[in-house]
This record gives sequence, C-alpha cells and structure tokens, in this order.
Amino acid sequence: MQNPDFDELLKNYRSAVDRWVDAIHAEEALATDDHSMVAMELWDDAGFKLHDAELAAKKARDAYKNALRKKNYGF
Repeated sequence: MQNPDFDELLKNYRSAVDRWVDAIHAEEALATDDHSMVAMELWDDAGFKLHDAELAAKKARDAYKNALRKKNYGF
C-alpha cells in the first residue's frame, strides 16, 4: 500500500461496521419465543453471518489503522 486513500479506507470501515450492526439486529430479531428447530436454525445461521460481518469490520478497521500508523509513525 504505497499511497493509501485514507478517505476510502475510512469509508470501507464505516460501511463494514454498518453491515455488522445490521447483522446484529438481524440475529436479535430471530431470538423469538418460537422454540422450533427451524427457528433455531435460522437464528444459528444469523449468528454465523454476524460472526462474518464482525470479522470483516475488524479487518477493515485494521487496514485503516495500519495505514494511519504507517503515515504517522513510519511503521
């Protein structure tokens, strides 16, 4: 990453966090008083998507922070 676009990295991070928050709400919405196996499997699936969204947000955060560190501290 020779000349990182800090605005683009920040935009990517914010977008990833928004997707993470959406995944949190989607998983939460599936925690209902429907105790069926189908409901449980949908809830589990939402949990996997939540986990993936969290990892993507953290990866985007790290890319932005690493670019800032390199710019500000030289490493």
